Amino acid sequence: MLISSCDQTRVYEKNLDFETRHWHQDTIPAFSFHIENPQETYNIFANVRNTLDYPFQNLYLNYQLSDSLGNEVLSELQNIMLFDPKTGKPLNGGIGDIYDHQVTLLEDYSFPKNGGYILELQQYMRRDSLPEIVSIGVRVEKAEE
Repeated sequence: MLISSCDQTRVYEKNLDFETRHWHQDTIPAFSFHIENPQETYNIFANVRNTLDYPFQNLYLNYQLSDSLGNEVLSELQNIMLFDPKTGKPLNGGIGDIYDHQVTLLEDYSFPKNGGYILELQQYMRRDSLPEIVSIGVRVEKAEE
């Protein structure tokens, strides 16, 4: 309760754990959230948690933002770097062999209207099963003014 009261910019945050540490290509997590004030701007992030044994330096992530009626608002493919291409070291901090990355998908974004939205995330690495992905998630926060 203390943590949530200190994080006043957060509108929504949820993570989905992959118990087998494999993200299957046909597993497309959908994160539903509500926007009260479309006059404000928001930052939207993807939360990625992987192990040191993840076999690639990057992650191709396709996201699709839809309104509550299922109408596509925006979609994009992003190349997320998880490890330094020269050294192979993880780009962010971690505990043990698990590393957390919070990647900006949209910055200072204005939603077209108030109401419900759904953000779907799909791994786009051309593999049926992507090993050593521990979890994937979404964070929506009010942009700093």
